[in-house]
Amino acid sequence: MITKGKSGTRLIIIASPFSLDGASDDDYKAPNLLQRILGLFKNVGPGSDLTRLQLPPHFNMPKSQLQCFGETVYSVGSDMLGQCTRGETSLDRFISVVAWSISTLRPPMFGVAPYNPVLGETHHVSRGTLNVLLEQVSHHPPVSALHATDEEQNLEMAWCQYPVPKFIGTSVETEVRGIRELKLLKEGESYVMNSPKLVIRFLPTPGADWVGDVRIRCEETNLEAELCYKGGSLFGRRGSYRSVKGRIFDSLSLKTIYEIDGNWDRTVQVKDIKEGKIKEIYNAKEAICGLKTPIIKDYKAVWQSESAAIWSEVSEGILSRDWEKARVAKKAVEEKERDLLRERESRGETWLPKHFTLSHTQEGGWLCSPIHKRVPPAPVGVPL
Repeated sequence: MITKGKSGTRLIIIASPFSLDGASDDDYKAPNLLQRILGLFKNVGPGSDLTRLQLPPHFNMPKSQLQCFGETVYSVGSDMLGQCTRGETSLDRFISVVAWSISTLRPPMFGVAPYNPVLGETHHVSRGTLNVLLEQVSHHPPVSALHATDEEQNLEMAWCQYPVPKFIGTSVETEVRGIRELKLLKEGESYVMNSPKLVIRFLPTPGADWVGDVRIRCEETNLEAELCYKGGSLFGRRGSYRSVKGRIFDSLSLKTIYEIDGNWDRTVQVKDIKEGKIKEIYNAKEAICGLKTPIIKDYKAVWQSESAAIWSEVSEGILSRDWEKARVAKKAVEEKERDLLRERESRGETWLPKHFTLSHTQEGGWLCSPIHKRVPPAPVGVPL
């Protein structure tokens, strides 16, 4: 299902979110996809920087990377964020945060990719009292910033994300860099975490998986978690497919409190090391199955910079399989961005984000800090 409408002459299209059910009927899968991809990468060598690679519309899904990023926060079937705030003890809350972090993973699609957001592009969506705002704060390299607030639940999120893809022979490995922070304001607790890598394999079996290590830590409670994500095996063993294993421990004594085991696309359990009890903390069918498409509540209030408006003509062409229309529309979006860049350079202007301030770590990483304390309600909302 998609949300489609017009405000005057402006077209707005919002594609359905990724879910455990798999791709919806508005997602595109090209025929002979593997051959097309191999042909596309014939001039790309191992270690090449793929952030500047321009994909034709045949390889695009009808949504921007900003929407994909935002969906991990506002598209969820159960109130996992609220559960984080309702835990009676710091350990209860930490376990809920671990479960919620697992829910931000969605089954990746092989062979199609979202649009690379243009500079200053935004995506603004609300789900109940949770208001989420994203902005593309850099185009080369592509850096996305997210700020979300929920005054009723007393929580805040500030994330910065920038993918670094590399072609390594028979696959593309994308390291998702950046800091993700979740704050439970009433409890005065901050949880900092990273993201696993996305690996797209061409041979021997085409596919895409989340893999790698994730660390979650809360300095206020000295609790920490280590998670290891693994993709499918060459022999297709079902039990190990999309597995996640790890532990929750005290960062001061390094003593393990819980062991974590399961599959992020099914269920995940924790085992109490002291008492031996096992309990389920995450069920993918409840969290990321049957997700609803956001709807536009106020067309006139949708910003000109909104992803669903900027890429609407391209999305319409992809959804109708009118590839020439999609190609022309995509070229127009990209040429407009290049024209704006040339204009700024001719005037000696430096572009600045509207919703975030930018800085860098000593190691050269990006830091994106929200300018405003709270995110306002959005004209686009997720049905509850």
